[in-house]
Amino acid sequence: MYEMKPEYMTGITMIDEEHRQLFDYANQVYELLQSEFIADKYDNIADVLQKLRDYTKKHFADEEAYMESIQYKQVFMQKVQHQEFINRLDSWKLDEIDAMENQDEVIEEMLTFLTDWLIHHILELDTQIGK
Repeated sequence: MYEMKPEYMTGITMIDEEHRQLFDYANQVYELLQSEFIADKYDNIADVLQKLRDYTKKHFADEEAYMESIQYKQVFMQKVQHQEFINRLDSWKLDEIDAMENQDEVIEEMLTFLTDWLIHHILELDTQIGK
């Protein structure tokens, strides 16, 4: 479902490769939502959340270091948005997801959040870094 299309490219190889991984994680969330054969998705949700937390921290550090190296004028705004992303990931508490009846709801929420991020942040802001 999620694909790194040319319009998402920044022209900066490192950033584009890391964005590709974010698209892969969004696909994992989508596939988890679509999976009818997993009754209890708690472990899968916990796994993808941890991967996203770890990866985005690395990605944001890499991206911010690159922006600082080229003296990108919007680096502060990017840092603020990156921290908001991390805060949102941290807002999903695993002990609140344990109930099986709300797992798909949480996954849908995660997917909406990731979709908005991929579309708005990468397409509207990150693509400006390469210009």
